[in-house]
Amino acid sequence: MKKYAFNDITLMQYIFLIAGIQLGIGLLQLPRELAERAGTDGWIAIVIGFVIATCSSLMIVEVMKRHPDGTLFDLLKRYVGKWAGQSAAVFTALYFAFFSYTIMVRGALFVRSWILPKTPDFVMLILFVVPSYLIARGGVRVLGRYSELIFYITLWMPFFYLLSLREGNLLYILPLFKEGLQPILLAVKPTLFAFLGFEVAFLLYPFLKSKKYASTGIIVANTLTMLVYLHVTVTCTVFFSPDTITHFNEPSVNVLKTLEFRFIERLEIFFLAFFIFMISTTWLPGMYFSVFSINWMFGREDHRKLLQWLMLLFVASMFFVKPSFNKTDKWIEVVNLMGICFGYLFPYVLWVYVWLHDRLQRRRRGT
Repeated sequence: MKKYAFNDITLMQYIFLIAGIQLGIGLLQLPRELAERAGTDGWIAIVIGFVIATCSSLMIVEVMKRHPDGTLFDLLKRYVGKWAGQSAAVFTALYFAFFSYTIMVRGALFVRSWILPKTPDFVMLILFVVPSYLIARGGVRVLGRYSELIFYITLWMPFFYLLSLREGNLLYILPLFKEGLQPILLAVKPTLFAFLGFEVAFLLYPFLKSKKYASTGIIVANTLTMLVYLHVTVTCTVFFSPDTITHFNEPSVNVLKTLEFRFIERLEIFFLAFFIFMISTTWLPGMYFSVFSINWMFGREDHRKLLQWLMLLFVASMFFVKPSFNKTDKWIEVVNLMGICFGYLFPYVLWVYVWLHDRLQRRRRGT
């Protein structure tokens, strides 16, 4: 009997879980960050980031095919040793805990700056962690259903961005490569951060029912993320002038302020509520897999108690940490560095090791 068969997920849930984790804060801030580095050519960096992220994603799937009924920790325990599995579990727990904490705190900052400016930070976080616990305690299958539901109820949002193109200027994105290739390459860095989330495939793979479609699913998830980022970034670039877009912290929200209807005046506030739903599909799996990694170390299956302690720790941290939008915060730099190592570098190193190990074993058996 498969170890994780009781909580398996469909291909669609697998796709929307990965895409949901990727579409986090980058959906709000990526257009500005790309404009600061590459101007109106920033959208090209999204395509480059998509190619790099997809290659790393496929490498993860190829590695996990060597041990399809287990997670990354089970694979490392089999090929390297128990100490490697335990070490990877500790690193993964810390990475996903910091990752989800970063996204949740920034989501609270967005809500506070746009809607509830006088609400204390710890109150905002309490409003987030209570429904988060009710969803995350259900496990991977519930998280997959939630991500799929959020995708369907937010399908209408991209069409409203098309309305803003009526006041845009397509000449803003021309000519291409106006400042050369170097600014575009510099803009790839924030794009790689925005695509982080596909590394959850290390842990999602054994839960997938149809594992033969794992490669297709992760390509579709990355493609979906790229299309959303391209749509929002190009819309903001065409709407704002090259000098104006950098003045807004969340240009993807500011662009909606120009749209007004008889039944609703401030459309961006309405959109922000759905943005929070989308961002929640980023921090919820992060919280769950942080707890999942710790439980794997101790051989436990019930993650609810540990999930409660993790959320209490998040809320308590607000009394000691003053969150801000400052990109130079050390803990954000640590999360980004951990993500680059875990998502973009580690799959290749692990694949080479597993390939050499299997080849050596075949030679010893004389095959």
